[in-house]
Amino acid sequence: MPTDRSLADSAASPAPMPPAPIPALVTDEQPDDVWERIRLGLNWQEIDHARVDKERERFLRQHNYVPAAQDRADYYLHHIVEEVDKRDMPMEITLLPMVESNLDPFAASHAGAAGLWQIMPRTGKHLGLAQDSWYDGRQSVRDSTTGALDYLEKLHTRFDNDWLLALAAYNCGASNVSRAQRSNKAKGLDTDYWSLDLPSETLNYVPKLLALAQIVADPQKFNVTIPAVNNSPSFEVVEIKRPMHFVNAAQMAGVDIETLRALNPGRLRGAVSANGTSELLLPIGTLGQFEASIAQADPEELMRWESYQIQPGDSLGHIAAQFNTRVIVLQQLNGMQGTEIRAGDTLNIPISFTGSSEQAFAQDYRVREGDSLHRIADKFHISVSDIVIWNALDPTAYIRPGQQLTLYAADG
Repeated sequence: MPTDRSLADSAASPAPMPPAPIPALVTDEQPDDVWERIRLGLNWQEIDHARVDKERERFLRQHNYVPAAQDRADYYLHHIVEEVDKRDMPMEITLLPMVESNLDPFAASHAGAAGLWQIMPRTGKHLGLAQDSWYDGRQSVRDSTTGALDYLEKLHTRFDNDWLLALAAYNCGASNVSRAQRSNKAKGLDTDYWSLDLPSETLNYVPKLLALAQIVADPQKFNVTIPAVNNSPSFEVVEIKRPMHFVNAAQMAGVDIETLRALNPGRLRGAVSANGTSELLLPIGTLGQFEASIAQADPEELMRWESYQIQPGDSLGHIAAQFNTRVIVLQQLNGMQGTEIRAGDTLNIPISFTGSSEQAFAQDYRVREGDSLHRIADKFHISVSDIVIWNALDPTAYIRPGQQLTLYAADG
């Protein structure tokens, strides 16, 4: 907006630019906390501009913005840092998924952007990211990070090695940035990022990243607590040579299906299909068990399901309990977004490769003082989403002591 530009321009003479990277201290030792590793590599936090100040204050009003991404950071942050480090890119780039999606690979915008890096469908195709009904590389942790960093490097080269212009182009498109530069040049004006007349979102986009870099660089200064994240890999990669359901992969690796889904957000239907990439990410330390289990498994059992005709009075939660599976598995296998089902329709039900099926029994549970949905879910080895669906709860509302819940948990 013009008012915003005039305010910003008055605060920036000459326009602030990222300083040259400071050579890293040569040492074999790295910090245990990946946030500290990022902190040691940041160089742009000294950029002083009114728009950066404004975005920093906006972040600080969201008291839990950085801590809210903590669980997701455990899964994804180390990989992003490693990839940025390998390419000798500015460490600030590792914070871009925080600006884009708050580190949520399942995030999707109204415009159609998806994944950690919020890549548009057309851009994803240009970057060679597979997109079909089974797999979306824009949501894959590894594929999307490779694609986004490739794209940023190309933009960096296109805009004469100016990272701020490259970031602006990542947000609004290279043609828009070039057009704004041509317009300024024709008027005899500067063509750096801070001088350009860009879309309002882009005017705030780069300042957001710089503001976040300031907070991460010195969280104590801003009274922000950033929980530590292990500076070590969170996953290992296995190549899958045959299609299989997540439910079977999780059993073979000895992990819960939510963890498997979190590591493989690009798998849209809870299965590794014959389409797209054949890799599967597993939690670190589980590859050996997975490989031993798959070596003994019957290939025909890995991607089998049976059909179930929905009966009057059925709910997705009840069906999941009946077949000893999870609501999320049924949603993924059947391409469902919600939980609405209709009597007479048919659902695909996964068959476990073990061939075993525990009976799930309904039981009443009275909420106790101090209970939460997470605590109850942990106690009965079920998921919060299942409890919500089984009892038609509002997931944002608190449960009350004395409240009666129906749970479907395996016998014993």
